[in-house]
Amino acid sequence: MTSLDQLFVHAAGTVLGLLPEWLRPWASIGLRIGVIAAVAPAIMMYLTLYERKVIARMQNRFGPTRVGVYGLLQPLSDGLKMLIKEDIVPRGADRLLHLIAPILAVVPAILLFAVMPFGRRMIAADLNVGLLYVFAVSSIGSYAIFMGGWASRNKFSVLGAMRSVAQLISYEVPGVLSVVAIIMVTGTLSLVGIVEAQAQRWFVFTPWGFAGCLTFFLSGVAEVNRTPFDMPEAESELVAGFHTEYSGMKFALWYMAEFLEAFAICAFTATFFLGGWQGPAIPFWALAGLLAVITGAAAKLPLPVRLVGALASVWAGLLWRAEPIPSWIWFLSKTYALFFVLIWFRGTFPRLRADQLMGLAWKFLLPLALVNILAAGLWSVMPFPTGTALSLLLLAVSAWVLVRINHPAPLERRTYILAD
Repeated sequence: MTSLDQLFVHAAGTVLGLLPEWLRPWASIGLRIGVIAAVAPAIMMYLTLYERKVIARMQNRFGPTRVGVYGLLQPLSDGLKMLIKEDIVPRGADRLLHLIAPILAVVPAILLFAVMPFGRRMIAADLNVGLLYVFAVSSIGSYAIFMGGWASRNKFSVLGAMRSVAQLISYEVPGVLSVVAIIMVTGTLSLVGIVEAQAQRWFVFTPWGFAGCLTFFLSGVAEVNRTPFDMPEAESELVAGFHTEYSGMKFALWYMAEFLEAFAICAFTATFFLGGWQGPAIPFWALAGLLAVITGAAAKLPLPVRLVGALASVWAGLLWRAEPIPSWIWFLSKTYALFFVLIWFRGTFPRLRADQLMGLAWKFLLPLALVNILAAGLWSVMPFPTGTALSLLLLAVSAWVLVRINHPAPLERRTYILAD
């Protein structure tokens, strides 16, 4: 019986086994590239539907419902709309850079999928320097954004691009420092090695891991320009910031880059701090039963479809009943749960002011990330519970001091000299 956990690995091995031995290495590379090129746009399209549905529920609306059952075909409709919209280039713009910028933005976002461990043995390239690869590739996005703003020949776009460069550089520093503690504890730069090191305990359940997780996640949210860190776009101030002068498929590429990078931030947060594909050994029949109930209760689906879906879920539960829930389901569940937090931020928080945004990076997250490195050192070299208690105390005191230092001055009553 084929293991559900390694279903995709076995399928790829079966396909490659049909080819001549001399062709298999090249076919393996082509297969991985093809899967990433197909999966990445699909993930992006349905992340937009996920966000629109959740935001709508937060605002007491239904969200997309017209195109397909439950609006499931809305992303395809949006993609078709982008393909047929006119590509408008401003007079006097640098046409070459105007074309290259959105491409340069989306390519690194897709390249990040190459080292993303979706499950046990489900990684396209297990690099021994995978962590360095992640930060090297993700840093290219700032060049694309500034290039797009400069090429548009629009003052609002240039302002948005300059804001973006300042923001990205500022939040890259605490974001990188937040994972130094992981390197100290695990002694590896391989993402697979980092996940395997969390087999007994996820890093988020340690004092330094919790602080590092918050620092890395917030820095990542800021780097992908998501609310409340969407200062480079700022629709109420800069029209749409660096992508004001983009339309059609070029705008779709900017949109794709933002969502894929947001997905990558959630995926790498799950990898570094939430155990990656690791999860409790819950039997698969429990998940299959839940899916059968959800499918059967989907009132808008035709009765035959509901019946077939419920029976398929029950059959899968009987077939893999004793097997634990697959590793790739745990990974995707954690990633989409973190993306829900991003949507929650967007539906809850207003945009930060420029001074608040930069102050959070340089005056709070950066010192906290440096202190967290010391806390991780104490945790790793001192025995339990002494090391854990000292690292927790150090981080708690440091966070309290940083909050007190950065607390704004109380508002004073204004005196208008010429009021009389």
